[in-house]
Amino acid sequence: MLRRTFLTVLAATVALPVFADEVKTLDYTPGLIKERLAAGETLLVDYTTDWCTTCAAQKRQIGALIGENPAYGENITFIRVDFDEYRRHAVSTDRKIPRRSTLIVLKGEDELGRIVANPSKTAIQELMDTALAAATPKEPTTPTASDT
Repeated sequence: MLRRTFLTVLAATVALPVFADEVKTLDYTPGLIKERLAAGETLLVDYTTDWCTTCAAQKRQIGALIGENPAYGENITFIRVDFDEYRRHAVSTDRKIPRRSTLIVLKGEDELGRIVANPSKTAIQELMDTALAAATPKEPTTPTASDT
């Protein structure tokens, strides 16, 4: 019984990084965010560093959520901003990014949501749901005979 439990936990632990690697993340270069927003895309921008454990936990949660709901990966553009490199640049200062491990959702000229230093799966899912709702416009409904 213990062996079966151990193998199940091991398989789940090994699978999480695989999901995280499926996230198609673009590394930030100057102008990338403006370019993608102008194209009408919904962005989840991840201000991160390679050494940040909270950032790594957030990445694992994002990967797991995409594994559970591929619509996130299909409809949201993920952009990674290296906070060590861009901490004092407009991409961070204009949006008042306080620290690494900040996730924001952008659409058009608007910031739709933000999480700071929170690796909670629930909080990240709520943020990604906000992004998905913005990325997938609702189809207009046609009035039925009972509506008239």
